[in-house]
Amino acid sequence: MPVEKSELSRGALRKYYVTGLFLKGVIGTMRLLPYERRIATMGAIVRGLAPLVGFTERVRSNLKLTRPDLPDAEVKRICRAVPDNAGRAIMEHFSPEGFTERQATAKISGPGIAAFDAAVAEGRPVMMITAHFGHYLAARIALQTRSGQPIGCLYRRMANPYFNDMYVDAFYKTGAPMFEQGRRGMVEMVRTLKNSGIIAIVSDLHAQGGEELTFFGKPAVTSVLNAELAIKYKAELIPCYAVRQPNGIDFEIVLHEPVPHTDAKTMTQFTNDDLEAMVRQHMGQWFWIHRRWKAWNGLGVAPEDMP
Repeated sequence: MPVEKSELSRGALRKYYVTGLFLKGVIGTMRLLPYERRIATMGAIVRGLAPLVGFTERVRSNLKLTRPDLPDAEVKRICRAVPDNAGRAIMEHFSPEGFTERQATAKISGPGIAAFDAAVAEGRPVMMITAHFGHYLAARIALQTRSGQPIGCLYRRMANPYFNDMYVDAFYKTGAPMFEQGRRGMVEMVRTLKNSGIIAIVSDLHAQGGEELTFFGKPAVTSVLNAELAIKYKAELIPCYAVRQPNGIDFEIVLHEPVPHTDAKTMTQFTNDDLEAMVRQHMGQWFWIHRRWKAWNGLGVAPEDMP
């Protein structure tokens, strides 16, 4: 959990300061390139670093757990595609001006469009449930343009306090409000729902305190809070994905039918299944780098059960 500067040791502060300078230098240098070139270059850089920093091993491990049927050629393709997409998403995040201009007119498709438009027109709250897939901020930008309304976004502060300001500032340049993960952010997010606003939440990470549901047929500890909020505030809960297009730069925003309101666990499993179906169509666009399957309080996949 990120902490304040005052809580860090001098050694930790020194390390974060040097790391922050390095990262800012890399990003600043990359921003000197034309937009399309810088996005592709960062994808290539992260793709090249993937075997050295453990990304390739993590992707292979997760695929072995969930898709042991995949041929080796497909596994190798995914191991290249995932870090490439991640690198592109990083540079897009830190290129908010060009990214916003490009994605404001992104194609929007899918059976959930009618429900989204109706909720906006009628002044009802909307929760866009998305994932670390393609680049979810593209969906936020495109849907803000379509609805003419701001879309609130939940984010987690970075551990490096010297780099966090740059990270958060780039977020704000794609829209506001922003809700920092924590008590205050949750209060602000709930207030937005009470005021019939629109929020976007990524829901595909391991969540301590969550319920043991399934994802790709394996136990996956998942937060049911999003579904609980949707039920409480009668919000449309719409799965939404930004699918990166073959040119590596543009996106198609796909909205699925709203999740039927039943109970929190059933609704959350529905979103897990919906995401799984989307990932199976675009295996290289989900962040297989994450530790999605792991144990918490006796739930989930224990370390010894991982490949």
